[in-house]
Amino acid sequence: MLISAAAVVTGDVVLRPGWIETADERIVAIGDGAPAGPAGTDFGTGIVVPGFVDMHVHGGGGATFGQKGGQGESVADVVRTATRFHRSHGTTSMMASLVSAHPDDLLAQVAELAGPVHDGQLLGIHLEGPWLAPERCGAHQPSALRNPDLNEIRKVFRAGDGAVRMVTLAPELPGALEAIRFIVDTGAVAAIGHTDASYEQIRPAIDAGATVATHLFNAMRPVHHRHPGPAVALIADDGVLVEMIADGLHLHPAVFRDVCLRAGPDRVAVITDAIGAAGMPDGPYRLGALEVTVQDGVATVAGADTIAGSTATMDASFRFSMRHNGSGGEDALLGAVRHTSINPARALGLPARGLLTGVTADLVVLDADWQVSAVMQRGRWVG
Repeated sequence: MLISAAAVVTGDVVLRPGWIETADERIVAIGDGAPAGPAGTDFGTGIVVPGFVDMHVHGGGGATFGQKGGQGESVADVVRTATRFHRSHGTTSMMASLVSAHPDDLLAQVAELAGPVHDGQLLGIHLEGPWLAPERCGAHQPSALRNPDLNEIRKVFRAGDGAVRMVTLAPELPGALEAIRFIVDTGAVAAIGHTDASYEQIRPAIDAGATVATHLFNAMRPVHHRHPGPAVALIADDGVLVEMIADGLHLHPAVFRDVCLRAGPDRVAVITDAIGAAGMPDGPYRLGALEVTVQDGVATVAGADTIAGSTATMDASFRFSMRHNGSGGEDALLGAVRHTSINPARALGLPARGLLTGVTADLVVLDADWQVSAVMQRGRWVG
C-alpha cells in the first residue's frame, strides 16, 4: 500500500511532502517528494505521524481495566471497548494500568489481563500500586495500600506469566529497593510514583534500577526550596524518563514546558492516565473500589477534590505537547512525536517505533487542524 501526504514525520525528520509504502504489517519504504508511482491513498494536506503509545491508561469508552462491566461484560469486552475508543484517537499501542487492589483481587486482575497481552491487544500490564505511600495515595483505596513484599510480588508476576511490564511503587517504603531490583531482573520496568520520598531517597531507587517517573509532580511530595523532593531528583537524572499528563489540568503549561526544556526531548513521555469515563458523559463512575464523579470532563474522587485520573486522549495530548513543549516550528512537532510514541516505546523496551523502514506500520494521519482523520495499525486501516 502506497500512502502520500503533505508531511510525513519519521520521528527524526519531517518530509514535506512525503510517502510511505507498507506491506505485510510493516513499512517497507519511505521517502520525500512524490512517490515513484500513484499513491493508493493520497491524504493531500494531511500530516502522517507514528501511532501513539500510551504507557499509562486505565480505560476508556466506559470500560476500565480490571473492572468488569455491570451488564455481564467479559474481560475481552472491556479490553475491546477501551482499545477501540483510544484507537479512534490515534493510540495504536497501550498498556493496561491497574489501580491498587487487595491481594486476591490483584492476582485475579493480572491473570485475566494476561491473555489480551499475550495475544497482542495490549502492550502489557502496568501495576500502579498497591505498594504506594499512604500520604500520596491520590485516587487509590487507602486500605489496599501496603509495603512491598517479595513473596507477593513474585506471585503477581507468576499470575501474569510475563504480562506485567511496569510497576509503580514508592521507593521510601520498607522493602522497596529489593522490590525494584526484582522487578528489573524480570525484564519489567520499575517506576517511581505516589511517593512521599525526599530528594535523597530517590537516588538509591535509581541505583537499584528505577527508570521511570510516574505522572511527574502528581501524587508526589511537592517541591520546596529547602526540601526539593522527588520531582527535582527525577528530572535531574539522565537515566529517568518522566511521564506527564498533558491535559492542562494536572500540570500548568508552564511547568510542562519547563520540564521539557530541562529533561530534553528524549526523556519525556506524554500519558493520558485516562479512566473508563474517557469519551463518556459527565456522571458517576468507578475506579477500582472508589466512586468517581466526572463534571465538565474532570474526574474526581466522589465527595472530594482529589483528581482521579483523567478523561484525556492521546491526540489531545499530542496537540498540548506541540503547543507547550518549548520548541518552535518543526522542532515542536518532532518533540510531540517523541513524547507520544518514540520515548514511551523505548522506555518500555519495545521494538523501535516511528515511521522507519522495517518497523510495524502503526501510523496516524492528522488533518490541517491536527485532528485524527485516519489510523493504521499493523498495516491495516482501522476505525
